[in-house]
Amino acid sequence: MRRPGLHRQHTKQGGGAKGLLAKLLIALLVLLLCTLSLLFSSTISGSSRSNEPLEINVEELWESVKAAGWKPSSAPRSYWPSPPRESNGYLRVRCNGGLNQQRSAICNAVLAARIMNATLVLPELDANSFWHDDSGFQGIYDVESFIETLRYDVRIVESIPEIRKNGKTKKIKAYQIRPPRDAPISWYTTFALEKMRQHGAIYLTPFSHRLAEEIDNPEYQRLRCRVNYHALRFKPNIMKLSESIVDKLRAQGHFMSIHLRFEMDMLAFAGCFDIFTPEEQKILKNYREKNFAPKKLVYDERRAIGKCPLTPEEVALILHAMGFDNSTRIYLAAGELFGGEQFMKPFRALFPHLENHSSVDSSEELVANTQGLLGSAVDYMVCLLSDIFMPTYDGPSNFANNLLGHRLYYGFRTTIRPDRKALAPIFIDREKGKAAGFEEAIRHVMLKTNFGGPHRRVPPESFYTNSWPECFCQMDPKNPADKCPPDNVLLILEGQLQNEVTSDLDSMVERNSTALLPCQGFQVYDSRGSNHTSRVDGKSGAEKHSNDLQIQIVLSYSYTSITPHISGSERTMTLV
Repeated sequence: MRRPGLHRQHTKQGGGAKGLLAKLLIALLVLLLCTLSLLFSSTISGSSRSNEPLEINVEELWESVKAAGWKPSSAPRSYWPSPPRESNGYLRVRCNGGLNQQRSAICNAVLAARIMNATLVLPELDANSFWHDDSGFQGIYDVESFIETLRYDVRIVESIPEIRKNGKTKKIKAYQIRPPRDAPISWYTTFALEKMRQHGAIYLTPFSHRLAEEIDNPEYQRLRCRVNYHALRFKPNIMKLSESIVDKLRAQGHFMSIHLRFEMDMLAFAGCFDIFTPEEQKILKNYREKNFAPKKLVYDERRAIGKCPLTPEEVALILHAMGFDNSTRIYLAAGELFGGEQFMKPFRALFPHLENHSSVDSSEELVANTQGLLGSAVDYMVCLLSDIFMPTYDGPSNFANNLLGHRLYYGFRTTIRPDRKALAPIFIDREKGKAAGFEEAIRHVMLKTNFGGPHRRVPPESFYTNSWPECFCQMDPKNPADKCPPDNVLLILEGQLQNEVTSDLDSMVERNSTALLPCQGFQVYDSRGSNHTSRVDGKSGAEKHSNDLQIQIVLSYSYTSITPHISGSERTMTLV
C-alpha cells in the first residue's frame, strides 16, 4: 500500500518536469524567432548598403552646397538700441596668438564692450610673440571701415583720450586684469565692470578665448558675426595682393585650396613623432617641452584615434579616392612643412599642379612677409574665395576653423573635412599591406561628412566654425525665430542712431546757443536694390564700392544679406 505523501510527491515531480520542458520549448522558439529577425535585418541592411552610392560627384563639389532656403544674415531681429551717449569707461584688450586667434578675440572684445557699455579702444595685436611681426591692427585691417561698420553696436576709439583735471592734462591709466578663460557674461557685468567704473579704463591681457562661445542670446552671437564677416576687412594692399593671386588661379578654371597643417608646432602639439628620423623627433620633442604642458603621448594610440595631422601623402590619397584627377589645381596654404620635400613627393606625384602665394605672386611685398601677418592674411582670402577648401587638421587650428565658418556664411561654399578618426584604421591597414578595397573605404567615410551645408553645431565644434542658425535666416521659415529681418533694418538702426545724434546736438544748442552744422545726406541700399536717402552726423556716407576680390560692398555696414554670384569663370560676392 502506497503512502499518500509519497504519491503526492511523485505527482508533483512529474508535473515539474513537464513545466520545465514547456519552458525550454518556448525559449527555443524565441531564440529561433530572434535569429530569423537578425538574418532578415542583416539582409535588408546589406541590400541597402549595396545600393549606397560608391562614387562622389566631383563636378557638384565645385559648386556651392544647396542651402535649403537659408541665407546669411547677421542683422538684429529684435530691438537693438544704439550705444548710449555716455559709456562706463574704456576697454583695452591685447589679442594674442596668430592672425585668426586674434580675429576671434577681436569679435569677443566688441561683444564685451557692448555687454559692459564700454568704449572699445582699437584692439592690440600681440604679433611679436607669434609672428615676430609688428604690423598691428592698423597694418592689417581697414580701421575706418571697422569703426564705421560697428557704429550701431559700440563706440570705438583708436586710443584713450587725455582728460583735463584741475587744470592739468593727464592720461587715464587702464587697470590691468587677466580674464579667466571662457569667462561668462556675468564676469564682465560684475567684476570687470566694477573695476572699469573705479578706474575709468581696464586692460584685459591676454585676451584669447576669454569670453564663452556658447551664449544663450542670439543677438549677441549675431554681433560676433557682424564683426567677423563685415567689420574686419583687410587693408586695400592685402586685398589687392589676394585679388591678383585669385585672378591668376581662376584664369585656368576651378581651383581648390588646402590648409596643409603638417608643421612643427602642430606635430609637436599632437605628439606625432614616430614617422620622422631620430634627429627630427628630437627637434619635435624639444619644441613640445618648451611650448606645451607635459603629457605622455603614444604615437600609435594618438594616430588610431585621429589625433595626428594627415600627412601630405594621405591628403593626396583621399582626394584621389574621391575622384579628383591630376589636372586639379591646388593652392597650398601652409607654413614651412616639417620633414622636407620627402613628404611632398607622393603628393606631387598625384597632383602636380600645386601653387602657393609665393609661386603665384612673387611681388617683393609678399615675399618679404610670407611668414608674417600679411602672408597669413593673403592665404586666408585666397582660401575664402577658392571653389573648394580642405583643412587637414581642423582641431585646434584657428585658421581652418575660422575659414570653415566664413565660407559657410558666404554662401555655403564647399569644404572637404576628412574624418581623421574614421580614416585612421583604413590608412593603418594599407600600411600593413591590406590594400584591397582601400579607395572604396575612403569614399564610404567621405560620403558621411558634411561638405559645407547647413548643420547643427555639435560640441566641440566652435561657433566661429559654424554660426548656423543664429547668423542665418529663411524667407519662409517653419520656426518664427528663423525669419529674415525686414529689408529696412538699416534705416531703423540709422534712425535710432540719428535720434541719439540729434539729442546730443540739441543739448549742445541749449548749452552753447550756437547754430547746428548741417548734416550731409547719403544713400542706403536695401536687399532689394532700392535706395533711401538718410542723414548722418556730419559725414558723407555716399555709396561706397570696393572692387577688391570682386567684392562689391554697398555701405560696409550693410549686413542684411550676402549673395554670392557666379558669372563665367569669376565668382563675385555682393554684400547688400
